[in-house]
Amino acid sequence: MDNAGYITLTRLSGLRREMAMVAHNIANAGTTGFRREGMVFSEFVVATDRHEPSLSMALGNTRQTSQLQGGLAQTNGSFDMAIEGEGFFQLETPDGPRLTRAGMFTPNPAGELVNMDGHHLLDAGGAPIFVPPDARSITMARDGTLSGDGQPFAQVGLVRPVDPLSVTRAAGTLFAVDGPVEPVEAPMILQGFVEESNVEPLIELARMIEVQRAYEQGQRLLEREDERIRNVIQTLGR
Repeated sequence: MDNAGYITLTRLSGLRREMAMVAHNIANAGTTGFRREGMVFSEFVVATDRHEPSLSMALGNTRQTSQLQGGLAQTNGSFDMAIEGEGFFQLETPDGPRLTRAGMFTPNPAGELVNMDGHHLLDAGGAPIFVPPDARSITMARDGTLSGDGQPFAQVGLVRPVDPLSVTRAAGTLFAVDGPVEPVEAPMILQGFVEESNVEPLIELARMIEVQRAYEQGQRLLEREDERIRNVIQTLGR
């Protein structure tokens, strides 16, 4: 296979991964706190013999997560929280600390605030948040301070990665950070709201059509290139 074939195959490989990513975005358009993912294509240049031109290939293996604010939906839940602006909730999981924008929490039997998967929500000091069992009214200030019957008992911690590029998607709405995090200055949290997915379904559907057409064009190019090579071989073999 010559250079044109290799270049087309690398392009098709990236488009196939992008198609799976777009489908995943559409499937999570209604998932609380979900962040849209996109594919970044880059050019990979390989040096060949000095008497031959270099070989350039398209690589589509870099994921980019959109951090645009999603819409806010009112739930009136005492332990539903939505972040306004930057920052993440920090969770304690079996795989280590994880970040999320999905703010649906509930007390477990031990009185600790956990998300739907049972991961502990951490306070500003990095410890699990315990809700007093005798508290009848739970309120939260804009800075994340939780109070039971008017008595403060914890402050929800909001953090952000020091290096934004160190954030990688772990699973679902969870993110892992390969580096340090720092507290968010002047955090803004709304009680009784959750942040919706920032996926725009119509935009994703349009992108899916574009990717599909690009993939079909690449397939046709491979077919024409294969036909060209066959014709050359048949002509030289006569």
